[in-house]
Amino acid sequence: MDRAEHVHERFLERVGAADFPTGLCVGEDVVGRERAIGIFRSQCVSRHLDRMGRKMQKAGQGYYTIGSSGHEGMAAVAAALRPDDLAFLHYRDAAFQIERSSQLSGVDPVRDILLSFACSVDDPVSGGRHKVLGSKELMIPPQTSTIASHLPKAVGAAYSIGLAKRLKPEHQRLAPDSIVMCSFGDASANHSTAQGAFNTACWTSFQSVPMPLLFVCEDNGIGISVKTPSGWIATNFTARPGLKYMRCNGLDLFDAYRVAKEAADHVRTHRKPVFLHVETVRLYGHAGSDLEAAYLSREDIERAEANDPLVWSAGLLDLAGYLSPDQAVAIYNETEAACEREMSAVITAPRLRTGKDVAASLIPPVRLCNVVNGSAGEARARAFGADAKALAEPQPMAKLINWALTDLMLQHGEIVVAGEDIGAKGGVYGVTQKLADRFGRHRVIDTILDEQSILGLAIGMAHNGLIPIPEIQFLAYLHNAEDQLRGEAATLSFFSNGQFTNPMVVRIAGLGYQKGFGGHFHNDNSLAVLRDIPGLIVACPSNGADAAMMLRECVRLAREEQRVVVFIEPIALYPMRDLHDEKDGLWMRSYPVPGERIPFGQVGVDGEGTDLAIVTYGNGCYLAHQARSMIEDKLGATVRIVDIRWLAPLPEPGILKAIEGVSHVLIVDECRRTGSQSEALMALLAENDIGSFSRLTADDCFIATGPAYAATLPSTDGIVAAAQALLAGG
Repeated sequence: MDRAEHVHERFLERVGAADFPTGLCVGEDVVGRERAIGIFRSQCVSRHLDRMGRKMQKAGQGYYTIGSSGHEGMAAVAAALRPDDLAFLHYRDAAFQIERSSQLSGVDPVRDILLSFACSVDDPVSGGRHKVLGSKELMIPPQTSTIASHLPKAVGAAYSIGLAKRLKPEHQRLAPDSIVMCSFGDASANHSTAQGAFNTACWTSFQSVPMPLLFVCEDNGIGISVKTPSGWIATNFTARPGLKYMRCNGLDLFDAYRVAKEAADHVRTHRKPVFLHVETVRLYGHAGSDLEAAYLSREDIERAEANDPLVWSAGLLDLAGYLSPDQAVAIYNETEAACEREMSAVITAPRLRTGKDVAASLIPPVRLCNVVNGSAGEARARAFGADAKALAEPQPMAKLINWALTDLMLQHGEIVVAGEDIGAKGGVYGVTQKLADRFGRHRVIDTILDEQSILGLAIGMAHNGLIPIPEIQFLAYLHNAEDQLRGEAATLSFFSNGQFTNPMVVRIAGLGYQKGFGGHFHNDNSLAVLRDIPGLIVACPSNGADAAMMLRECVRLAREEQRVVVFIEPIALYPMRDLHDEKDGLWMRSYPVPGERIPFGQVGVDGEGTDLAIVTYGNGCYLAHQARSMIEDKLGATVRIVDIRWLAPLPEPGILKAIEGVSHVLIVDECRRTGSQSEALMALLAENDIGSFSRLTADDCFIATGPAYAATLPSTDGIVAAAQALLAGG
């Protein structure tokens, strides 16, 4: 039997016969007649949209059947919040969006959600790219698959509200007294990402730092097919420090509204997080393709259906004297007819057709920003302090990045730097030294030791107009949090049709060549996880001056073009001073004039040699400069060095122009042979009929600790040998 239609028929039978659950009690009515009926209407719309989605799927006109049936109590939660409270929603929260739509004029939730089912270009959320809940007008950023991955950014967004009151960012979106709400299922609460978010929120609240966040756990007792142990959620969350636990019956709209209102008021007044435990049921399986009879007994299925929240609502409204059973059935039938009419209209709506259409929202829209003058005067003199005397002297990369951050933070008051040990310590390598003293701990944040929380903090702050520059302490540490970039930050513009963005510049200390230190945990020579994320920009400087100018461009890309940028800083080059001989100082650079930038996609070319071009980046660029004199002296070949700088998207036109007129091209890539930039570069040269080229890469191996730290990596001698072989081959 089609359980959806069975539940539909049973609702009509039971309500028509006033066959309501026993023991219903309205209790203290803080809802009121009009709001209570409105919540019920939203619940009915949500229920019928689930049915329409299944009908559309059967007809080949719809593409999503994970429904919200059983979770209609979330309409009461929505009624208890303000429409300007940012809401990161669980995928079963159609009732929440529908009820919030009723709080604003001009929003048609029936049409909007059905267009999303149909993957129509007219879908106002994603433009047909995905079935997502979301709305710019309703302050609901779209989530693609909210298996807890949205919780860290909810923590970040909540934290940003208090910070924005102080910094007043130009593009602030959240009201100073607003709160952030995020919802999730009981099974998702077990995910490590969720646990990290809970911990971070508690850690923050425990220190009396404002964290106006409402966690809403929708507990239907099962995660697809695996049951949640009875009492697990309540036991797990009732005694967490800094977190208030509250519980409501999601089947009872009066209880759900009353407790949700109390929870929201507590968060709004005390600026501390609340965990709202909403008990729900799940009706007709996880999705349309899910045969729950395969893993649940008939008794389990019928027990859930007997607790249909719409039957509960009809009974409670009758008990309160707000609606008779016949009136409840009439509203139910009216909303069904409205959904049927709209479904007939949307199935003919246009859909995306071409790859170009699909990718149109991958890159966020450019936004207008106030013109900001460069840092100067007394404020700059105070910030730099004793460092001001050294500004004209050549310095290693670490120092120039520090100065670039200082100037950028002076220029843009909405920039916030965050990461592990970056405050008082100044970072593991001293790159952020003195920034906390210069700008305060509210703009230089020592975070919890959790990379998911660091990136989530950045994403959330960016939602509220701040320009975050989070730091990942080592490249290897990114891997446990990489989905925050892949699944959250980089997809937001794509799935919201450019309506929501989270611009940021992620600084990551990485790559190899640290002498005998830490093995592959601190010498990580793989960028593959970053290079294939659509829309993400990856930059990597090879010297201090380039680092300062590229970092300025990265901030411009984030601030004005709303891009997500990853800035890879080669650790081994942080302190590098000499190139050929001890104390020659040839790898140090002078600090570029504030405002001077290297434009996105511009490659660096050093030399005019026509025999050999060495195409490289990062540490490879340093090694290539060492090798050039040896190649020219030993082999009599003229050499130019091409520094790619921008690793993703690869600056193909710039690279091809840089190697024009060169007989041979040698690619030097410090990342591993498999999955490295060299593969794309080799393909680029082959596709453009470049005659003679080869590559030198790191081995497909992890990096050792101790004297053999560089044994698997390209070397100066290795570059000379590879050049000799390439030149000898004609």
